[in-house]
Amino acid sequence: MEDENESIQFELTDALLQQVEGYVASNDDKALQNLLKEFHYADIAEILDELNLEQAIYVIKLLDSETTSDILMELDEDNREKVLKNLTAKEIAEEVEELDTDDAADIIAELPEERQQEVINRIEDEDHKAEIKELLAYDEDTAGGLMAKELVKVYETWTVAGCLRRIRGQAKEVTRVHSIYVVNKEEKLIGRLSLKDLIVAKSEQKIADIYITSVDYVDVNEDVEEVARVMAKYDLEAIPVVDENKTLLGRITIDDIVDVLKEEADKDYQMAAGITGDVDSDDSILQLTRARLPWLFLGLLGGIGAFIIMEGFQEAFSKYAVLFFFTPLIAAMAGNVGVQSSAIIVQGLANDDVKGSVNSRLLKEMLLAALNGLILAIFLFLFVWLYNGEMDKALAFLPHL
Repeated sequence: MEDENESIQFELTDALLQQVEGYVASNDDKALQNLLKEFHYADIAEILDELNLEQAIYVIKLLDSETTSDILMELDEDNREKVLKNLTAKEIAEEVEELDTDDAADIIAELPEERQQEVINRIEDEDHKAEIKELLAYDEDTAGGLMAKELVKVYETWTVAGCLRRIRGQAKEVTRVHSIYVVNKEEKLIGRLSLKDLIVAKSEQKIADIYITSVDYVDVNEDVEEVARVMAKYDLEAIPVVDENKTLLGRITIDDIVDVLKEEADKDYQMAAGITGDVDSDDSILQLTRARLPWLFLGLLGGIGAFIIMEGFQEAFSKYAVLFFFTPLIAAMAGNVGVQSSAIIVQGLANDDVKGSVNSRLLKEMLLAALNGLILAIFLFLFVWLYNGEMDKALAFLPHL
């Protein structure tokens, strides 16, 4: 029996990292295996992310396929790409055979096209191979590209006793049984079945008499963001995926949605910061420049506009030189306003909360800017007046706000 009180906290210390590196350098396989078997595969992936490529490959080839397949899924995306380049098609095939179909398809999709087919051909389980090929045909940003084929389904014509027997066999292939889906003889989704109802039902009862007809589902071509919204709205741990005929194809679980939400949060953060496209710090200088430059040019145009406006107040600046000292303050306030506005808009777009026409939204932002500007102008007017003791200097400052 597993120790339920075992701590799940993990801290990657320099001492632990040096210990792993030492075992790798000395080829002490037994000591390394004994050390790593104490850790969760996600923790081992964290360790490997800190090793160089040669050391990471050494550790991966040392461990069994069941463990390394899970480790691969937890590795940093860039590190995983490097590792996969250094594994043979046979080795990758052995790893993906241990994974659920959705994760296996994700791994293969990261490979160059010429290697994808080579790896698929090496997969021995024909059913697993066929399901992976089916998933690879879907766009990665759709429900089909996110779903797994592993699920528990029953037919409405089955009895409870027969259903329990068959579920035992199906459950071996499913990591977590969130729901039992009910289909008719045409494989169309018609409802769901709770474990509680199944357990308390009489063995001779038909599934048709106890299943629940109301079931949330998504179309196989639905965008993953919409899938995430539906699952969050209805607090679902899993959701079935169907085609246009409502044929049950697979399911999406909450752990897949967490990954989607993280990716979308990263994109929203980059958008709010004025970065177009999905970029990482490890990308090339050219890619980073292409992502950042458009918004920097837009900011430059805004600065030129501010320069033209301020040029019209040369007389006031020449008469009251003290106004020059407030120029950085004006620029900083303009930047803060821009950051606030972009953050609100991006948040609204991410949450699908932006309502009404573009013109009404623009008018609202202009009125908000005018009100905030008026309040801040009054405050700074009073500050300049009290600081200099001269009303005319304070009045000269107001138009610049």
